[in-house]
Amino acid sequence: MVKPGDTVYAIASAYQIEVNTLIYANQLVYPYQLAIGQALLITNGPREKSMEIRSNGYAYPFINGWVLGNTLPFLTELSVFSYGFTAEGELVPPILDDVWMVNMALESETLPILTLTPFGMNGNFDNNLISAIIRNPVSRDRLLENLVVVMKEKSYGGLDIDFEFIKAEDRDLFTEFVRVCAERMHIEGYQVSVALAPKISAEQKGLLYEGKDYRALGEVADHVLIMTYEWGYTYGPPMAVAPINMVRMVLEYAVTEIPPEKISMGIPNYGYDWPLPFERGETKARTIGNIEAVQIAVNQGAQIKFDELAQSPYFNYESNGILHEVWFEDVRSLQKKFDLIKEFGLRGPGYWQIMQLFRANWLLLEDNFYIV
Repeated sequence: MVKPGDTVYAIASAYQIEVNTLIYANQLVYPYQLAIGQALLITNGPREKSMEIRSNGYAYPFINGWVLGNTLPFLTELSVFSYGFTAEGELVPPILDDVWMVNMALESETLPILTLTPFGMNGNFDNNLISAIIRNPVSRDRLLENLVVVMKEKSYGGLDIDFEFIKAEDRDLFTEFVRVCAERMHIEGYQVSVALAPKISAEQKGLLYEGKDYRALGEVADHVLIMTYEWGYTYGPPMAVAPINMVRMVLEYAVTEIPPEKISMGIPNYGYDWPLPFERGETKARTIGNIEAVQIAVNQGAQIKFDELAQSPYFNYESNGILHEVWFEDVRSLQKKFDLIKEFGLRGPGYWQIMQLFRANWLLLEDNFYIV
């Protein structure tokens, strides 16, 4: 952790590493100023690796090619976000071309995954669209056949079903939809995964939770992604995006319903900057990258603090007379998440999303695990 008076040269000398190595691993910005309290990745030798994991990252087709190229070596799977569909089962491709992403993934020996989402005309999850497709076998089967055609044509290797806000009365029908999807995709040699909201009990109330049966979905899908992030979110109060105490509660429940080797733990690759005071319904946080967060702290002369309960970094600053609170991820918070993967014996991490490069995360992941 950076202390007052520290410089990149003094830190590199103390740890007997090259200055350029420190700068590269942490994406430090010239003239390489540091923030007090900043955590740096010190790569001064490999640690003992104890387990193999499979890593996944979601990306939109407008991702920068340089960012994708620097990230793919650390991914087992690349989930392209996303394909939609109509109530009649017609597939709606992304607005931008996705073939280049699939080709890059294959060149990197990363499995490209087609992500299926029920977005309505307003760009949000539409649970009426979900109801329409899972309640009509003809439309459902048409959708599956259309998926198979596109996946073969574009060389996808799997399907990820990311349906959110499923109605409680559609819970069992959604499970059946995933089962039928898996049955059809397996014939073609494709894997099927499903994204799950972060529940802490089978009886948990709320539109995010009631339509997802952890145990049943864990049985019919090849693996699942549990979205253990967004406690802190755009319209919510300032707090950690993925507080470790809450993530642990979700995993403790999840492994009672789903084999841990089938569970990918969601990890956020972003943070938020909230203007203060927070007023529900009025305040909107700005999404920022983890490197950007540190640079804000440097530019504003803010001291980075670390919340011991959430195991997450944060800081406050004032700009143009407005107070701000920032929460993000660093190598300390990420190591705690990697420790949970080891403790519970999970499949690995699933990153939402990889649109910005956070090199220290990938180097730390590679330092902890064998990525297969």
